[in-house]
Amino acid sequence: MKSLQKSCALGLDDDRNLSKNIPNMDIEESVDDFIIERRKSIFLNSANKSMDFNCETNSVAGSVSQRACVYCGARVVLNPITDAYHIVHGPIGCASYTWDIRGSLSSSAEVYRNSFSTDLGEKDVIFGGEKKLTGAIDEIVEKFSPKLIFVYSTCIVGIIGDDVDAVCQKAEEKYNIRVISVKSPGFAGNKSTGYKMGCNAIMELMDKSCGHRDTNSINYLGDFNLAGEAWIIRNYLQKLGIKINSTLTGDSSYESIKKAPSAKLNIVQCAGSMSYLAKRMREAFGIPFIKVSFYGLADIKRSIYDIANFLNDESIMEKAFDFVSNKEKETKQNLEIYKKRLDGKKAAIFVGGGFKAISLIKQFKELGMQTVMVGTQTGKKDEYETIRDISDEGTIILDDANPVELENFMLEKGADILVGGVKERPLAYKLGVAFCDHNHERKHALCGYEGAINFAKEIDLSINSSVWNYIRKERGD
Repeated sequence: MKSLQKSCALGLDDDRNLSKNIPNMDIEESVDDFIIERRKSIFLNSANKSMDFNCETNSVAGSVSQRACVYCGARVVLNPITDAYHIVHGPIGCASYTWDIRGSLSSSAEVYRNSFSTDLGEKDVIFGGEKKLTGAIDEIVEKFSPKLIFVYSTCIVGIIGDDVDAVCQKAEEKYNIRVISVKSPGFAGNKSTGYKMGCNAIMELMDKSCGHRDTNSINYLGDFNLAGEAWIIRNYLQKLGIKINSTLTGDSSYESIKKAPSAKLNIVQCAGSMSYLAKRMREAFGIPFIKVSFYGLADIKRSIYDIANFLNDESIMEKAFDFVSNKEKETKQNLEIYKKRLDGKKAAIFVGGGFKAISLIKQFKELGMQTVMVGTQTGKKDEYETIRDISDEGTIILDDANPVELENFMLEKGADILVGGVKERPLAYKLGVAFCDHNHERKHALCGYEGAINFAKEIDLSINSSVWNYIRKERGD
């Protein structure tokens, strides 16, 4: 209660400058306990100060964190596998929390949009839930004849000690299908830990005997086919003569994941969720990987050239150069109208991973905009160093920020728009700040050259909406 009162004391009615209470900003010794707990997770970008930054920490048990839990991270990675059945072994709330959590599209099966739960209650906590889980697996097999089932262990299962591995193994032997135990009790770490648990489950699906390597064939890791984005990039690469062997995990299937070891290269879009899988595949199958980003013109060009250079095919490199040149010219012409309307505007960013934040900073620069605040849920130290290098002096950098900090810094820095997820939308709107949804629920593509135009259009429509004039008038601005 004490910390809650202190956090409320830093609300919008408080006229103190929040930046005075941050150690990297000449912090005072009299700072209150609430800020002390956060002092190393907030940094004012300055070339004259070292970045002693705290990140990749576990969330406090029982608290609501921007990072989310282990189970959520695992479900984010595995949910888009189109023909998989997902059983959440835990209370019904866990299943509803992550039901259809991504705007992932499918070219085939749609069963991944369903969510099944053992709905553990008080009696199950006392007497155990293994029989209930066995019954749930039996029922799904009887009704749907699945090839693949994931079983997620939630917090309560980690406490009562159900042997989920044994239940899954017996089900595999009984039905001759894959039933994968996903070790994801929420209190065991944070969302990043859940990513790893999801990646471990994917590794169990791969065909270890797959030794043939397809020439110019790659795996696309860390794209979840939001609004069909994986299809956009697949189309780009096909024009260059590059085949996508398997997408992990957007629009993927059990069979496509099995053949993933036959690719020549792994490209990693979402570094936070899939770098771990890429490293495991490098160790197990000898497949090298490179990090890519198809958000913003600069990163699209770099990524396409990096892929072409790695494959070392003269024909592909020539096609890549011509493709990028033509697409860039066309896209820049379409962006001109938006650049004129957005020049000098200020942006705030709060997204899941550091790699996405880096691309967004570059993308805003391409539109003539300045990033004044940038934060992530799961950013790593090297990503924050890059964020520092490419952002301007005076930019606020945050890790796992809370709503109070986001609100105060948006007002203090005069942000015109916040790019974030659905949780941040109400924060922006109540402050009279425009908002752009860059999270996994969105239904419009933001990657590739088409996405660059969509992004600029959305930023323009949001910032330059006439509704803000009425709000400013009401506030007396």
